[in-house]
Amino acid sequence: MIKFLGSTPVRVVTLVLVIHAALFYTLSHGEAVLQTRPLVDFPKQIGDWHTVREGTLDAETMQVLRADDYLVRDYTGPSPDEVNLYVAFFRTQRTGQTPHSPKNCLPGGGWVPSESSIVPIDIPGRSEPIRVNLYIVAKGPSRDVVMYWYQSHGRVVASEYTAKVYVVADALRYNRTDTALVRVVVPITGSDLDAIRIARDFSALVYPPLADYLPR
Repeated sequence: MIKFLGSTPVRVVTLVLVIHAALFYTLSHGEAVLQTRPLVDFPKQIGDWHTVREGTLDAETMQVLRADDYLVRDYTGPSPDEVNLYVAFFRTQRTGQTPHSPKNCLPGGGWVPSESSIVPIDIPGRSEPIRVNLYIVAKGPSRDVVMYWYQSHGRVVASEYTAKVYVVADALRYNRTDTALVRVVVPITGSDLDAIRIARDFSALVYPPLADYLPR
């Protein structure tokens, strides 16, 4: 019995049940009203990077995503390659609105991961680096570096499971379940290390101004 309770599937199911219980509890008590700035107003110029394309999601995708706000934008700058920034913000996760993990969405879109890790990124003015997911994915001849993380309340989380734990804690402590998924994609046209460096540098530039557009 002890071994059974300690198995990973059981722990995951238990965590899901705890999350549902916490969200059900807070649902009956309402949730804090959050004041946010629209992501469309996010700076089009970040350091030496400037916007070259503003993206939109079609109605079918939005129906599945169920985000309260989002940003899809391509930047160009020191690198000849464009960098794609995607942000999806959710005011609440109590009604089934949750970020769709790139770890699951990328394979569904035909992108096959060949490498994955969690890497630190130093942020100016922040005492400790943020830790984000790093994936190298391929689709036919195309290869990309993908970095993503969950950002809420001034906190950055890489792990999906850890993010769920914080949902419970924040629901009980602050009556809030808001979060954002942030993703940076850089095409690999030279070496993997060059693309990773570009993704890290761009993410470090994006984090400080993005914090002003998400509830703390």
